[in-house]
Amino acid sequence: MIIGIGNDLCDCRRIEATIGRHGQRFLDRIFTKNEQARILKRNQQVASFAKLFSAKEAVAKALGTGLTRGISWTDIEITRQEHQPPQVLLHNNAKTEFAKRIPMGMDGHVHLTITDEWPYAQAFAILSATPKNRPI
Repeated sequence: MIIGIGNDLCDCRRIEATIGRHGQRFLDRIFTKNEQARILKRNQQVASFAKLFSAKEAVAKALGTGLTRGISWTDIEITRQEHQPPQVLLHNNAKTEFAKRIPMGMDGHVHLTITDEWPYAQAFAILSATPKNRPI
């Protein structure tokens, strides 16, 4: 059962300009330390930051809150294991808002896909619920 859908398209040049203007202050406001550490090891850092920015927006939209109701950018963390799809970790109010949307007797799941084609990055998120103890 789908309980939320979110999509976001981001212009990488906008993220690049914002990093140029605000530097570390912007990065710390939007991205967790783990996300920053992972991206700073990459060659295409701007595109990677733009993809995560888009992913966080898409998840916030799927939650139905956007980045309001006490949800901060770092309450939504995107992780990645090699050769695996991106995973979403929800913290604080984002985790609470997601839990409110999961029907009783069901488990909640966050599905995320991210892509880029310079100068754009896009993410699509689906929140779903399945009966407890049933595979996705």
